[in-house]
Amino acid sequence: MTIMTEEELMALRRAGKLAGEILKKMLEHAQVGMTTGELDAFGEALMLEAGAQSAPQVAVGFPGATCISVNEEVAHGIPGERILKAGDVLNIDVSLELDGFFADNAYTIVLDPSEKTKHLEHLCQEAKKARDHAIKVLRHGAPLNMVGKVIEERAKKAGYSVVRNLCSHGIGRKLHEEPEELLGYYDRRDKRKFIEGMVVTVEPFLSTAARWVEEGDDGWTLMNRPGGRSAQFEHTILIRRNQPPEILTPCDYNC
Repeated sequence: MTIMTEEELMALRRAGKLAGEILKKMLEHAQVGMTTGELDAFGEALMLEAGAQSAPQVAVGFPGATCISVNEEVAHGIPGERILKAGDVLNIDVSLELDGFFADNAYTIVLDPSEKTKHLEHLCQEAKKARDHAIKVLRHGAPLNMVGKVIEERAKKAGYSVVRNLCSHGIGRKLHEEPEELLGYYDRRDKRKFIEGMVVTVEPFLSTAARWVEEGDDGWTLMNRPGGRSAQFEHTILIRRNQPPEILTPCDYNC
């Protein structure tokens, strides 16, 4: 989406602010012994209370209000009876629709971390850094493929793989809009450029094992290789001219 009016900008800011608030509250609410279904129900109640709808439910009929992926699950995990345990790598992806506008954000944590999970915390830290460094290059006139270049360079430096069949995307009036497929790796053939007012997500997926993920038996969940772990961090971003990009999904959970 490209922002054309002040009204559109204000509506997107409201949607993004709500998405960030719900993500923060879900991260704080998550605890050992809880099921992913219970965590999802908590997030859904917050959406409904604010007059919002789950974006994946609206857009593609996803069987949950949020995507909650644990350990070997990379993305699109279906909330259900899975019980959260200490040391789990927990990814929560909150995307919602509010008054006709969409916002999307995600965060990964290690639940009840310990000395044994230091390597997993490192994975999360590096994925977050990849997101933040990629956001810094967003500006009017910049090549779209700089996002993938930065993410790939950060991942390689940290010793991780980039999941190549998951990517960032445009967003606004729909969950997925132009520009589609902002890759998480560098593609020199991509000649597209960012323009003022464009709204996109930035969401690197870093993995200890997989460069490509496969759909699980449930038809939704994307899976790592056996024993592999991954981390995703995501913001919705507005591209501006001669100014830093604006994060539309602010979240004060160390976001």
